[in-house]
Amino acid sequence: MSTSASMKLNLSAGLASVAIAGVMVGLKLWAYGTTGSLSVAASLADSAMDLMVSLGAMAALIYAAKPADEDHAFGHSSAEDLAALGQAFFVLISAGVITWAAVTRLLGPTEAHLVGEGEGMLVMGVSVALTVVLVWWQGRVAKRTGSRVVAADRLHYMGDLLPNMGAIISLWASKSFGLGSIDSVVALTAAAIMAVGALRIGKGAFDALMDRTADPAIVTGIADMAAAWPGVRGFHDLKTRMAGSKVFVNLHIELDGEQSLRDAHAIGAALRRAILQAYPQTDVIIHKDVADVTAASKRQSH
Repeated sequence: MSTSASMKLNLSAGLASVAIAGVMVGLKLWAYGTTGSLSVAASLADSAMDLMVSLGAMAALIYAAKPADEDHAFGHSSAEDLAALGQAFFVLISAGVITWAAVTRLLGPTEAHLVGEGEGMLVMGVSVALTVVLVWWQGRVAKRTGSRVVAADRLHYMGDLLPNMGAIISLWASKSFGLGSIDSVVALTAAAIMAVGALRIGKGAFDALMDRTADPAIVTGIADMAAAWPGVRGFHDLKTRMAGSKVFVNLHIELDGEQSLRDAHAIGAALRRAILQAYPQTDVIIHKDVADVTAASKRQSH
């Protein structure tokens, strides 16, 4: 698939995510005003965060796709991490507010009574249906383009299904059995899920901004490829760092110093292509060094 076609598909997933998140925020805002349900409020806050995340993801797809320039020699993908830190902070605040409201309601002198449960359940049901459709489309796009941003956004929306279903259950319990306290319990559960997700997103973004090394599985995979590659007599100084959805790789390979420059370049270029094919999210720089013949002879003698 061409770069242009992949970009269009990724943007279509981003636009669908923004549009659906916007619709859900509007519907849930109306549902919260109608029912006064804290579980709906938790779902509303989650959808508001979804809208921010989706806007950030779409902006990141556009901005991170910009080529490196004089001021950004390694590209612009770190913008994803900066946006993620801001989103994580917003989610933590939202989770704290919802927790405080739920605990206050649970400890109150009288049990909360919800109204308009039927309308609330209808809105939440529509939200679940829209989320399922969005997750399906994002899955197709991520599979075809390999976009890590779209895949991450899809994973986030899959996690939203539980709070939405919880809100439906709490509204049904209130309508059928008058159990208004279940609403606060569901809201607390949703707030805990939001907080855990925010901490995970924030940690990942912080690690990337601090130039943390890539996933050990990726590092090991690249090392194994370099060690077994035809013409490569050894390698050293394999270094990786993350920036947004990108993994930057620097690798020194040791080659026969007697071969032509053209042959040495062909070996390095072929290895680089193989790494990019195995790990499309990488940006690879390979340095070519002359192998230490004495050291190689010693290894062969043993």
